[in-house]
Amino acid sequence: MYEAQVKITLKKTVADPQGLTLKHSLESLGFSGIENVRMGKFIVIKLAAKDEKKAAAEADEACKKLLANPIIEDYSFKVFTI
Repeated sequence: MYEAQVKITLKKTVADPQGLTLKHSLESLGFSGIENVRMGKFIVIKLAAKDEKKAAAEADEACKKLLANPIIEDYSFKVFTI
């Protein structure tokens, strides 16, 4: 059994209004020195693959087909044995 931990973020060239809202909120709470905040998604997938290479291929395919929008998002993932 494997676990894929997927991190999805907006591309650096894409505006992030949620991140900007969080930045302003943190500043209003007294946090100073915050230069930028970017929002993203963290997804954990449990995979019953035969080996780590197959698990990584399945995680990559899931990101390409559903989890990430390649036009505006970047993704990365790590696969672990569980």
